[in-house]
Amino acid sequence: MTDFQNILTETKNGVLYLTINRESSLNALNYSTLEDLKIIFDEIIDSKEIKAVILTGAGEKAFVAGADIREIADLNEVNARKFAENGQEIFSTIENCNKPVIAVTNGYTLGGGCELAMACHMRIATANAKFGQPEVNLGIIPGYGGTQRLTMLVGRGKANELMMTGNLIDAQEALSLGLVNHVLPTKEEAMQKAESLLKTIMEKAPLAIGMIIDCVNAVYLSEENGYQTEANSFARCVKSGDYVEGTSAFLEKRKPVFRGE
Repeated sequence: MTDFQNILTETKNGVLYLTINRESSLNALNYSTLEDLKIIFDEIIDSKEIKAVILTGAGEKAFVAGADIREIADLNEVNARKFAENGQEIFSTIENCNKPVIAVTNGYTLGGGCELAMACHMRIATANAKFGQPEVNLGIIPGYGGTQRLTMLVGRGKANELMMTGNLIDAQEALSLGLVNHVLPTKEEAMQKAESLLKTIMEKAPLAIGMIIDCVNAVYLSEENGYQTEANSFARCVKSGDYVEGTSAFLEKRKPVFRGE
């Protein structure tokens, strides 16, 4: 994969490790970083080498502390709409990626950083993680899908409270609200948990994993009948080689070897 200015990449055992690498700015999202994410996830979708993704932030202080305030300070109504729509499109690409994406959220996970984490399929937090959508303190609201995804994850009342007050919550409260899947004491342990989950997932049928992502996302699409999406996806699975292999392996009492076809 190409070298990027603000994102470190490494692939091991089929997992692509992405590290937002702007530690001096608490990994704040600037235009360049967002474009790098877009390029990377466009490549991931068609990659045969990459089976899953772990996304984290450099250092111990922050996953992503928000958008780069210096870049958004001069927005006007016209380019602000384009700014939001561009971020929403990139985060939607992550959310709809056909490979599992886990965010390991260390330290401050705020504003655009919280929105980025919520676009991932799962979130594992370190004990020092802090979550929030504090945009109201700048006189704005979340613009990268935060009003929608936070409401889906924690419910209307708590989402309203967090966004209207701008208050931050710690990792344990995020866990209790369903905002994160697991909390581990250190970043190293959080990465190990993500790797363990992906090891299990990557042993399953890749086509089925991708279709689970599609069906879960369909729950939140008003224009899509999620039950029909499920039925269609189920039928596509049944015509795959992975289905033949999975059922044969079960009947033969052996471990299946899935090929994603």
